[in-house]
Formats: sequence, structure tokens, C-alpha cells
Amino acid sequence: MNSLHDLVSRNRSCRRFEESYAIPRDTLVELVALARCTASAANRQPLKYILSADPQTNARIFPCLTWAAYLKDWDGPTPGQRPSAYIVILIDETITKDWWCDDGIAAQTILLGAVEKGLAGCMMGAIQKERLRRELDIPDHLMIRLVLALGKPAETVVLEDLEPGGDIRYWRDEKDIHHVPKRKLEELIVK
Repeated sequence: MNSLHDLVSRNRSCRRFEESYAIPRDTLVELVALARCTASAANRQPLKYILSADPQTNARIFPCLTWAAYLKDWDGPTPGQRPSAYIVILIDETITKDWWCDDGIAAQTILLGAVEKGLAGCMMGAIQKERLRRELDIPDHLMIRLVLALGKPAETVVLEDLEPGGDIRYWRDEKDIHHVPKRKLEELIVK
């Protein structure tokens, strides 16, 4: 059994996947069912989801996303390394416009559930929203908030301590290992 600490530690933003590894739609439904159980501001539950596990829809979603802004010489995953599934998180504005952080709670829960299943993901907010709206025919009352890219990981991501005054930008070394600097715990706790 995975401990919560283990799941959180392994839940890194993954940007290269084994695209040929198919994720069944039922798995995406299970992940949304998990998110459905999370807290919601005033219990309004305004989140809606679009699930994609088919290559044709995935091919329409992929060009609407911006990948890894700190990696200036990388345009995102190449064919064969792209996600095999996506979950688009939407806010139904007919329910409420006061959704606070529901999308973040749901996204993190989905990603932790994915890690538990041996998958990886990347929470994406750099979205060409109007293009995605057209591609997926998303009604106007649904606000596009996040896209979760999901798949079987095809990269190694390691955490490392960030020295005071150090650079927070993630980077890849000569072996293509993805390094993510994290501030030290003693730097985070004020009192």
C-alpha cells in the first residue's frame, strides 16, 4: 500500500509519456469519481470534466497546450512521448462564479489517484482556451480552468534542495533527468 507521503513524493509534473500505453476511459472515470469526493466551496460542486482517452481527441487537445516554459529549447513531448489521456477541468458558471480553489483540490486528487495507479500527469494552466473551446465544442457557460495530461511516465524526475538564493527553475541534465528544486522545509515555516 502506498503511503500519502509516497504518493505526494512521486507525484511530479511529468512531461514525457509512453504514448502507446492506452489508458481506458474507465480509469479516467475512476479518477473523476475520486475528485468528486473532495471538498467544494460552500459545497456547490461546480466542476465538470471532459475525458479523452482516444488518439483523435488527444491530437486536438495537444496543440492547445504550452509545455515546460523553463525549458526554452524544448517544444514539448514529441510523437510517441505525448500523453495518452487528458482530463479537462471546467467550472460550470451557471452553478456559481465563486469556486475558490475547487479546481486545484480536484486536480491534485486526480493526480495522486493517477500515481497510485502507476501513471503520471502534468497539471497545465498554460492553455489556448478559445482554441480548446472550439476544438472540443465546449459551451460558453463552462469556464476552462485546467488540463491534466496523463500517461505512463517515460522520464525520471528528481527533487533536490534549493539553496537560499538559488534558481527555482527546473532543468534537465545531460542524461535527460528532470531536476526540480524545492525550497527547504526550514525556509517555509515562519514560526
